[in-house]
Amino acid sequence: MPRFEYAPAPESRAIVDIAPSYGLFIGGESVPPVDGGVLKSVNPASEEVLAEVGQAGPADVDRAVRAARTAYREVWGPMPGRERAKFLFRIARIIAERSRELAVLESLDNGKPIRESRDTDLPLVAAHFFYYAGWADKLGYAGFGPDPRPLGVAGQVIPWNFPLLMLAWKVAPALACGNTVVLKPAETTPLSALRFAEICQQADLPPGVVNIITGAGATGAALVEHPDVDKVAFTGSTAVGRSIARAVAGTRKRTTLELGGKAANIVFEDAPLDQAVEGIVNGIFFNQGHVCCAGSRLLVQESVYDELLAALKRRMATLRVGDPLDKNTDIGAINSSAQLERIRTLSEIGRQEGALPWSPPCQLPDRGFWFAPTIFTGVSQAHRIAREEIFGPVLSVLTFRTPAEAVAKANNTPYGLSAGIWTEKGSRVLAIADQLKAGVVWANTFNRFDPTSPFGGYRESGYGREGGRHGLEAYLA
Repeated sequence: MPRFEYAPAPESRAIVDIAPSYGLFIGGESVPPVDGGVLKSVNPASEEVLAEVGQAGPADVDRAVRAARTAYREVWGPMPGRERAKFLFRIARIIAERSRELAVLESLDNGKPIRESRDTDLPLVAAHFFYYAGWADKLGYAGFGPDPRPLGVAGQVIPWNFPLLMLAWKVAPALACGNTVVLKPAETTPLSALRFAEICQQADLPPGVVNIITGAGATGAALVEHPDVDKVAFTGSTAVGRSIARAVAGTRKRTTLELGGKAANIVFEDAPLDQAVEGIVNGIFFNQGHVCCAGSRLLVQESVYDELLAALKRRMATLRVGDPLDKNTDIGAINSSAQLERIRTLSEIGRQEGALPWSPPCQLPDRGFWFAPTIFTGVSQAHRIAREEIFGPVLSVLTFRTPAEAVAKANNTPYGLSAGIWTEKGSRVLAIADQLKAGVVWANTFNRFDPTSPFGGYRESGYGREGGRHGLEAYLA
């Protein structure tokens, strides 16, 4: 089949106005950090410094928590749910209206293709606020008691892979339930969260209801450990999740953790292979593999292994790696030099352990942080690339003969976040899904999300659920 060449179709940067520097958003206004520290936010596709942001210290964290407590006690907590809903609906509409601007900013700061931030992230961000706005005056019917009450101040720490979407997953249900928020975005992707602060001002959200403090790991630790925080919500690595669990142990703080994963994408011999190939590509190469639920382990039934692998390689040869703002780009930049080094290190370990890497021919840009989409064959369950979360565009391919072997290999991981099943038999989907130790199981699709559906894992993938009616429970007493 001939490959069609596409002319560049870049999205304009002119729609986004990025200030040279940003402060902290506390009490409804931008304020400088007390300690005066700054971080540089870098475009991973070009290594260009986009802006400097304030680095919050313990005094800034305390100031933000006090502002949130005051707003909770005096304004947001006593406010009727129908009035809170009006603010959430207003925020949702503004996000939808400014979605193009926000998508470009997200791609600049994160490195993901504009097609993904525009067509996936931003519609879901607005949808989450719309959805939870609808719940704000119906909490008594959510199934958590006739008169559920908010917890108070929520301290929320979000990752760099889906900055604005993770913000929506956490802020929307917290506000709908009557809590106030202190949110810390990842140090490498703070700009969309700070733009959300402007949206809160535009929506006339009462001061202190949402506070956004930027900084590195020490800032997040200070927020988690603050004695006046009632609820901790974290999405990120399992290692950091463990430290948070230790920090809140023995306290009254409610906690939800959404951590790493090493999802198995299982393809049976009766699966529609062309459809499965698209699901495999979406499962591991979406967002450069920077997805906690990425299908990074491909389990293929031996009878269709050769056919599927050939089809997968043909499909990978059509993927375009390059400028995240080009609408034709399939795979953008790795988020940071540190993450790129981790991907390279684990890939080299996989090669040294005997796995066979393959990447399609592709020319990577000279500047920025880039890694070609890669698959490893000849992988055993003992290989580190089959056990550790790489968090990049790297797929480990294993085989199985029987359904029982597929389940055993899929469950042979310390994680338990997600899995995928590809088969034409509905009975097999149900039978296999019932045996998989994963919080989310997709059937004949992958990486499908909806604000009405709960998401989360167990074991080393964390605990608690976000999304849907279940996402309210973590913010209600």
